[in-house]
Amino acid sequence: MSRLARVIREESVMSVALSPPLRSVPRTDPGRIPALVDGLRSTFESGRTRPLAWRRSQLRQLQALARDHGDELVEALRADLGKPPLEAYAADIGQVTVEARLALRNLKRWTRPERGSWIPIPGSTRVVREPLGVVLIIAPWNYPVGLLLSPLVGAIAAGNCALLKPSEVTLHTSGMLARLVPEYLDPDAVRLVEGGVDETTALLEQRFDHVFYTGGGRVGRVVMRAAAEHLTPVTLELGGKSPCIVDSDAPIAVTARRIAWGKFLNAGQTCVAPDYVLVHESREQELIQELQRSVREFYGPDPKDSPDYARVVSPSHHERLVALLQSGEVAFGGDFDASKRYLAPTVLRGVSPDSPVMRDEIFGPILPVLTVRSREEAIEFVNAREKPLALYVFSSDPEAARVVVERTSSGGVCVNGTILHISNSALPFGGVGESGMGAYHGRHTFETFSHRKSVMTRGLRFDPKLMYPPYSDRKTRLVRRFL
Repeated sequence: MSRLARVIREESVMSVALSPPLRSVPRTDPGRIPALVDGLRSTFESGRTRPLAWRRSQLRQLQALARDHGDELVEALRADLGKPPLEAYAADIGQVTVEARLALRNLKRWTRPERGSWIPIPGSTRVVREPLGVVLIIAPWNYPVGLLLSPLVGAIAAGNCALLKPSEVTLHTSGMLARLVPEYLDPDAVRLVEGGVDETTALLEQRFDHVFYTGGGRVGRVVMRAAAEHLTPVTLELGGKSPCIVDSDAPIAVTARRIAWGKFLNAGQTCVAPDYVLVHESREQELIQELQRSVREFYGPDPKDSPDYARVVSPSHHERLVALLQSGEVAFGGDFDASKRYLAPTVLRGVSPDSPVMRDEIFGPILPVLTVRSREEAIEFVNAREKPLALYVFSSDPEAARVVVERTSSGGVCVNGTILHISNSALPFGGVGESGMGAYHGRHTFETFSHRKSVMTRGLRFDPKLMYPPYSDRKTRLVRRFL
């Protein structure tokens, strides 16, 4: 087994669906993958995907896919993740319709050549955007519709062909997308490969013009290493331990409500979920009480019975999370049922910075609350660790929030809120350092899948000999005057 396959296999987890179960992982024969890529390249080289009319038609088809089969996709997401319908629509399926609508509205403007600035050499300049070619989009399991199809919006808008790889962990959603994508989109320009380690390994051995990967950092390194063999550019949307700083003057009730919502959405399986809280020591007890009150308001006295609370994706993931409960004192929550992949919304206190729950991204409904004596200590704590994908700060003092934003580095920041900063398509969404590279959403996705080509056009009648040899002293003086 290659090192590439071994690392992917170690990171892979198998899902046991809630209802109805699938017998095995749907898969595409890995031996067919080179031919699939060759077919997409032939389509791209034919020029079929370049006209704006083709791009618009495919974007409308993506909208139609989400509209016509929204209820079925919700059911698939419920079977795979226990997602409530509102979360499925708002945080997953809705990404596709919002991004497609924005691209359709702005496609002509995005593709319009940019006029260049004046240059001392006679001629005109412009910047044109051209598609990269054949791109690979690898999606994770936590938002398996939105994180596969919303990058596809930008790839199509830019005029590319695309090969899609949904996660094998969310079996029902993968199977449904495998059926719908060829039904709604141009099958010569957009293809989908199902499967796990073998299929992903085979994909990464092919040459693409861009690889867009969303997932964990370990496989992200594998993706980047494989892409380097072909000098293929990559976008890596990874994750990390996104901190939440609660200042001493923060209004605790609304702060706790917004933290609880962001953390326990999708049972904590969100790449920008608050991973841990740094609260001023004078407000710890009050914050924990309000967090508990918010959880009760959201999910009732027993979240296990709530239709609005999702489930952990797989038995192995659930087992890992349950083990993390030993990292501190359970302030509330901590109940679990392995047979139903249920883990209650849980807050831990008395957590050591070196404990297991603080080593890696939690990606589940466990929230460690650590105390600090000052805002300065919180900033130092964050800066001593890898750069996160998101950072949250709650404070009544705008100056205090500004200091945190300026003195920390993260993919994005939300002041006095959680998660919602990624819902604005005008803002680039991406990581920095260990949390990823590149960005997307809205026009930024279009730019990710485009090459900005510089074009200069000169006339043929006027041809001054200033730049041609032989170089006289007079020519040198004239050139130095202009430069």
